Amino acid sequence: MIKAILTDIEGTITRISFVKDILFPYAAEHLPDFVRKNKNDSHVQAQLDAVRQEIAQPAASIDTIIDNLQSWIKEDLKITPLKQLQGLVWQTGYQQGDFTGHIYSDAYEYLQQQHQAGTALYVYSSGSVKAQQLLFAHSDFGDIRPLFSGYFDTKVGPKKSPSSYQNIVDQLPFESHEILFLSDIIEELDAAMHAGLHTLQLWRDQQVQSPNHPSIASFEQFDSEKI
Repeated sequence: MIKAILTDIEGTITRISFVKDILFPYAAEHLPDFVRKNKNDSHVQAQLDAVRQEIAQPAASIDTIIDNLQSWIKEDLKITPLKQLQGLVWQTGYQQGDFTGHIYSDAYEYLQQQHQAGTALYVYSSGSVKAQQLLFAHSDFGDIRPLFSGYFDTKVGPKKSPSSYQNIVDQLPFESHEILFLSDIIEELDAAMHAGLHTLQLWRDQQVQSPNHPSIASFEQFDSEKI
């Protein structure tokens, strides 16, 4: 019996283009100025030091750090200090009303139904926990954070690694076979399956469809008996 749902965000409950066409360009444009203005803030400073460690240049200048961050954005790399800094930049955008967090209407209705039915909802995304909470706090449907019981990001490990999902299970009051993982990415679904979770692929944008996982094109097609 499924007692908890662990969901990806991008391509699963929000459209891929929201991140690629709205959030990433916004961060790329505003991140350099943000870093320069806030480089002495303790939290920002910790992320800058993490970048220096990542590029193996402990004395890297702010300009060098910014160049690497911009390069990582262009390459769509899932590097934790980048995700943390992007989240801080996006916070400003959300608070200023520059954009709202896109959520598919069928996903919102599904999450509401599952929450009301007593199913615990969790999030696992390559975006930082801060970025996740910002999106949900400023979503198209208002603040939907009360729907979720917890959030996970790449601090638990890469999304294509089975050990990451085991790390999540170890932090939850459920067994792996009681958890359903939702994603549009086959490699993530494979990793979750290897960790013992049930899986369901959201096939919204003509991604490659896996024969190894149940799939739906919309949450309106969700059938718990087929999981």
